[in-house]
This record gives sequence, structure tokens and C-alpha cells, in this order.
Amino acid sequence: MESLLVLVGLIVLAVPVAILVLLVSQVRLRRRVEQLEQQIRTLGGDLPAPEIVPESMQARDKKSSPWPAIKTEPPEVETKEGTSAPEPQKIPLPETMKDDRIAALSAWLRENWFYAVSALSLALAGVFLVQYGVESGLLSPTMRVIAALMFGATLIGAGEVIRRKYGDDESSATAYLPSVFSGAGLVTLFGGLLAARQLYDLLGPEAALIAMIAVALVGLVLGWFHGPLLAAVGLIGAFASPFVVGGTSTDPGWLYGYFFVIAVLGLGIDTVRRWGWISVLTLVGAYTACLLLVLSAPATEPGYLVGVTALAVIAIAIPVRRIWPDHEGRMISEIIAIQKGLQWPEFPTRLAFGAVIVSAVILAIHWPDSAAEFWLGVMLLAGLTLGLMTWASQARALQDLTILPAAGLTWFVLIQGWDNGSVARRFAETYTETAEADFPWAVTLLVALGALISGLSAWRSFRATEYRAVWAGGAAVFAPLLAIALELGWHPDEVIGAYPWALHAVALAVMMVVLAGRFARVDGENRLRAALVTLSALSCLTFACVIVLSSAALTIAFVAVIVAAAVLDRRFDLPPMGWFIWAGVCTVTLRLVLNPGLDWANSAPVAEMALVYATAAVGFLAAWAILRPLNRPVIALLLESAAWATAGILLSLLLLRWLEGFGNGGAHDSHWGLGLLSLIWLLLACAQVRRFELGGKLNYARYGLALFFAAHGVVRLAQALTEANPLLNAQADPVLGVPILNTLAVAYLLPAIVLALSAAWLPALHPRWKQGCFGLAAALGAIWLGLAIRHVWQGASGMYEGNGVTQPELYSYTMALLLIGAGLFYQSLARRSDMMRKAGLVVIGLAVAKVFLVDIAGLGGLIRVFSLLALGLALAGLAWLNRWAMLRHSPHGAEPLDH
Repeated sequence: MESLLVLVGLIVLAVPVAILVLLVSQVRLRRRVEQLEQQIRTLGGDLPAPEIVPESMQARDKKSSPWPAIKTEPPEVETKEGTSAPEPQKIPLPETMKDDRIAALSAWLRENWFYAVSALSLALAGVFLVQYGVESGLLSPTMRVIAALMFGATLIGAGEVIRRKYGDDESSATAYLPSVFSGAGLVTLFGGLLAARQLYDLLGPEAALIAMIAVALVGLVLGWFHGPLLAAVGLIGAFASPFVVGGTSTDPGWLYGYFFVIAVLGLGIDTVRRWGWISVLTLVGAYTACLLLVLSAPATEPGYLVGVTALAVIAIAIPVRRIWPDHEGRMISEIIAIQKGLQWPEFPTRLAFGAVIVSAVILAIHWPDSAAEFWLGVMLLAGLTLGLMTWASQARALQDLTILPAAGLTWFVLIQGWDNGSVARRFAETYTETAEADFPWAVTLLVALGALISGLSAWRSFRATEYRAVWAGGAAVFAPLLAIALELGWHPDEVIGAYPWALHAVALAVMMVVLAGRFARVDGENRLRAALVTLSALSCLTFACVIVLSSAALTIAFVAVIVAAAVLDRRFDLPPMGWFIWAGVCTVTLRLVLNPGLDWANSAPVAEMALVYATAAVGFLAAWAILRPLNRPVIALLLESAAWATAGILLSLLLLRWLEGFGNGGAHDSHWGLGLLSLIWLLLACAQVRRFELGGKLNYARYGLALFFAAHGVVRLAQALTEANPLLNAQADPVLGVPILNTLAVAYLLPAIVLALSAAWLPALHPRWKQGCFGLAAALGAIWLGLAIRHVWQGASGMYEGNGVTQPELYSYTMALLLIGAGLFYQSLARRSDMMRKAGLVVIGLAVAKVFLVDIAGLGGLIRVFSLLALGLALAGLAWLNRWAMLRHSPHGAEPLDH
């Protein structure tokens, strides 16, 4: 059986050798044919004329070749006369893996699949040679490794002999053969070294890595002379070798160093040959191999994190052949967001962008199992961020990459707190066992790290020639954002106390103030950067107030910050302060309405509630007055509408709280409470409608808010008109107050007045909506008038409709209709309004119908006489008034009756 296995092994090894012999014979035959053709030409014989192809077509055919044909000789450097130093050589642009490249690769594999199979069989032969005799023990482990290394060296030597003697270009018959043999030899060498370390433990990790680096250097040199096939075979085989060789190891983490060496090999080859897709293959293989390794050995996760970070670093440095990256051209973000349709950046920029994205995502989403692993992840993300700021400061095209690891760091810290990770849990349990435990520095260190990144972002802003404001914005945002992530996920005030945690925010505010002073001195009249960090300082102070202040004090603090922002804008002409004012107004409005909102206003002490809402209204008006001399139409309109709505809410709440002292009713079940609540929501809707004039995409949000607020107000008003109406519900809260001046006016007349005034005050309101508002206001006014008349004659105890209607009450309704109709009719004549005339006629028609259909049957005695008398006199007077107005305003004379 052993002899049979040896025979099979010899046959497998003999197949590639036979292929080599046949191909060499074919080359010799081809040369003899060429010599015969040359002799025929010399003797004057006829040969088929070769097709003449233009140079442009030749270049096109060469470019569309399945494998990019790049010259192996280094390009010559031309020097100008009179200069001692050569001009800097421009690195050629790489060819990327597009659809035509994929199609070309498929076509090449269809035509030359035997090269790939040959390379595979040779590589597997070398790898399995290492494992041969494991059970039989024919060869010692040392001899197996030596045999594999000798076999790999033999393959590389054979490939070099063929390349030097017969060539490796596409025009030769031996094309791709040197790459096949040399690539399989490299895989065999890597497999032998892996087996020496992983299977037989003949080498230590350090010696194995040194040997692999030596093999990688050999492969690097070979890759510069061979075609892309060698690079592809060598890379794929090298990445797959650890998984094919197998074996067990107590600590396989050293393989990350091996994968890193292979990645350097692939990128090093491609940085000279500029194939492009070889670099992509290298990174895909490296990331995939590292992922498979960490999945099979989870204990090696620290090495995995370091490895993927190192891959991002070499993906930045090696393709441009610089220790200090200098990627020129456009950024990816410029193409996506600013200048669409332009050419994408050069390949090294795209390669670095993809590698940094993958590494940042891996670092951000991995779950640390220990405190050491958490701090390792923090240091790697922070190091990648700081490295892109400092090490890659000369690379213009990589500026936008900084946001990727920075955002990953913020997310990593936030998730650690949300999911109760080891460090966050240990931080929360600091004082659980003993109150005298040492101060936990985890949060402080993270805030200090955020401050360091913000400081370096400010340093980049000082040094930058473009996008200086963007870097300043990064400095203003990152440290406060990281502190907010700690607040949301870690809740430091519950562990170290509110005051010490607030001091962290104050320290960040002091840092931003210092940066604002530096930016102001450098920029002069252009104060955009100073405004950005000033906004950050105000935000940090607001954050500190959120931590230490009560609900009411916090709202007042927000208002004070808004006024301070307006003062800074007025003093230093800082238009970006408008962003902060806009955010502040929205925040204060949310606090006044939702959280703690109206529920808090109904239960808090009246003085405290009045102070908060009055301060907000006065603060909005003060900020509006401060900014009035400046050209700030958007912010002025925002503050104006907010002040209008807040003042109306304050008056409504004061009236609500005052009325609650007279009875058991309140905001939830009384007609006047529901009416006041509807008034508040209608005022908020009017404030949003007032802001329609601002325009922009935010108008869609304003439309939604206006509809939501208006619908909420209408629902409350409908409740006041139905279930809480004392006329329709005998169990409803009674009417409070004297006739006319009572809760009926609060519930119905006040919303009607506000609706009418708002419709007249809002120029952005659609005419149809204006008509609807005026109509609703008129209906509410009519309902109030009817209920007020009933309250005069029936009193608070007789409002329910089941108590019937008295004759004076019925007569009063008639007189009220006549007076309203006469007033509308007169105003229509005075203003020449056909709409008001029709409305007056409708009201008078209702009065006539009521008299003849209701009063005649329901009234008796002199009251019925007076009702008919009043109707007749009123109609006669209106007829005379109508004719007088027509004679006065019409140019024609009076028309006779028989005309």
C-alpha cells in the first residue's frame, strides 16, 4: 500500500513535468517553423501578408487584454538639459476590476484553464508533501519540511529558467508558465514553513515569521518580473495554506502576523506593477483569512483587532510608496455629496477608503469580552483617528476618512454603556460594595481622549488651506458628542455625582472658549470658526446645566443661553449663531409643551410655572429685539412666532390655574379646561404656520406639525362642545362666573377670537384655510352667544337642555339673530362686500324662520306680539337701508315698481 502511494505521488508530480517537456518541444517546433518561413521569404516565395493594424488599435487591443500587459522594465527617467536632478516620476494610474475586466478574466479562464489547474496541482503537491508519511512515519518531520522547501525552490527555479530562456510575455508559447511554477513554488514554501511551525513545532513564532518575511521578499522580487498570474496564485495559495495544512496550536495568533506579511507582499507587488485588482485581491484575502481565523479561535480576538487596523495602515501607505501619505486629488465625499458626475478619485484613494471603512466597522461593532479588550478597541479607533489627522495630514484626498474611525469610537463607547459591557458595569459598581472605593477614571479618560481628538482637529484647522471650517466644526463637535454618548449609555452622574460629571462638561466649555479666542485672533473679520467653537462652548454649558439643574431651572437656563447667543451674534456678527438659536427655540418649546410640558404646568406651583413660561416669552422677545438691527429674517420670524405662542400658552395656563380654584373641574373634563387646552394647541399650530414663510425642505416638517397641533386642538374643542358642554351633558361641570363674564367665554369665545386674529395675522395661510378659520370662529362665537343667553335666563343650574326654554329666552334668541343679521347687512353695504351681504341675509332668514316656525307656537301674550312687531320693524328698516345705500352709491336713478 505504501509503495502504491509513492507511485501515485510520483505520477502526480510527473504530470506537470510532462506538460513542461511538451511545451518546450512545442517552442522548439515553432522556432523551426519560423526559420523555414524566413528561408522561404529569402528564396522569394509568397506568404500570407500580415494584417496592418493602426497603432491606436494596437493600444486598444493591448488595453483590452484579459490580463493587463504592463512592461516589466522600470520606466526610464528623462532629465532636462541643465538640470542635475531628475523630474519626479508620475505614478501610472492602475487598471481596476470593471465589468470588462471580469469578462476578460472569464474568457482567459475558458481559454487557459489548464494553467490554473496546473498551478493548483503543483501547489497542492507541495503542501501534501509536507503531510506525507504522517501515519507511516517514512520521513521525519524535519525531512518532510526540508523536502517541501526543496520542492518549492525547485519550482521557483524552473519558473525562472523558463522565463529567462523562453520568455513570459503573451506572444511566447511559454506564456504564464513561469508564473505557474514560481507561484506554486511560493505557496509550497509558505506551506512548508507553516507546517514547521503549526504541525511539528520545529520553529518558534519569531523564527517562522522571519522565514516567511524572507519568502515574501523573494515573492516580491519575483512579482516585479512576472505577470499578474504569479501574484494571484501566490496570494490565494498563501492565504489558503494555513487552512489546508491544518494542525492545532495553543496560540494561533501569530498567524495574523503571517497574513500581514502576505498582505504587504501583495500590495508591494502591485505598487510597482499597478494592476489594481491585485491590491483588491490582497485586501479581500487578508480580511477574509483574519475573519476565518478569529471565528475558529475566538481567543485571538485582540490579535484580530490589531491585524485589521494594520491592514488599513498599509492600504494607505504602500500603494503610494510613501511613509507619509500624500494622496492628491478629490475626496470621496466631494464626489458623492458636492460634485456629482465628476471622475472618481485615483485608485489608491479608493483602496484606502475601502480599507478604512472595513477596519473602522470591525473595530466599532466588535464586542469586547474584557476590560483590556475594550481599552484595546478604544486605543485602536483613537489611534486610527489621530493617525489620519497627523500621519496623513499631507494627503488631501484622505481628509474625509477621519470621520469613519471617529464615528466608530463614539458608537463603540455608547454601545459599551447601553449593553452593560465589562468596563461600564465595573464603573457602575464602583461604590456598590464600599463607599470609600477609589475614584473611577474610565469616564474621565474617555472625555480626555475626546478633548485630545478635538484639539488635534483644531490643529488641522489652523494648518489647513481649505476646509478649515470643516476641521473647526469637527473640533467643536467630537468631544461634546463623546460626552453625550457617555451620558446616554453610562449615566456617570449616578456614580460619581452630578456636580463632578458637570465639571467635565465645564472643562470642555473652557477648552472651546480658548479655541474661540485663538480662531478670533487668527481669522480677523471672518469669524465662522470662532462661531462654531463658541456654539460648542454654549452647548457644553447647556449640557452642564442639564446635569445639575432642576426641570424649571433647566428651561430658564436654555432661554438664557439663547439670549446669550443673540448677544454674541449682535456683538461679533456671527451668523452661525442662528443654528444654535434655532435648536434652542425648538428645545425650549419641547420642554414647555411635551417634557416636562403641560402636565408639569398643571401640577407645579403657580409661581414656578409662571416664572418658567414668562421667562421663555420674555427671552424670545429679548433675543428678537437684540437681533432686529441685523439681517436675520429667519431667526427673527422664528423668535417672533415662538414668543407669540409662548405668551398665549402662559395666559391660558394662568387662566386655567385660576379657574381651578373655583371648582372641582380642570383641564381634563371641564368645558373651560378643554377650551383652554384647545387654545394652546391652536396657538402652536399658528406658530408653525407663521414659519411657512421660511421655506426650504423643513416646511414639510412644519406642515406636519401644524396639522398635528391643529388636529389636537380641534379634538379638544370638539370635546368641549359635546361631552363637556353643560347644554348637552347634565353631569358636566357647571358654568362659573357672572353672566357674559364666565367660563363659557373662556371655553368658546376666547378660541373664536384667537382663531380670527390668527387667520388675519398669518399671511402664509392659504385663502381657503383662512375662510375655514373665520367660519369656525363665527360658529364658535354663535355657540357662545346662544349659551350665554341661556345662562342669563336659566343660570348655571338650568343650562341642561332637558330643563326646557323660557319665553324670554326664546325671544332673546330672535332679537340676537336680528341684531347680528342687521349688523352684517349694514357692514356689507358699507364695505360693498357681497359675501357679508349674503351672510346677513342668511342670518335674517334664520330669524324669520324662527319667528314663524317656533316663536308663534312657543310664545304667548304680549311677547308673541312684540316678537312679530320687532321682526316687521326690523325688516322694514333693513329694506329702507338697502334702498338708501343703492340710491347713494348707484349712478342710476331709482327704478319704478312697474318697470
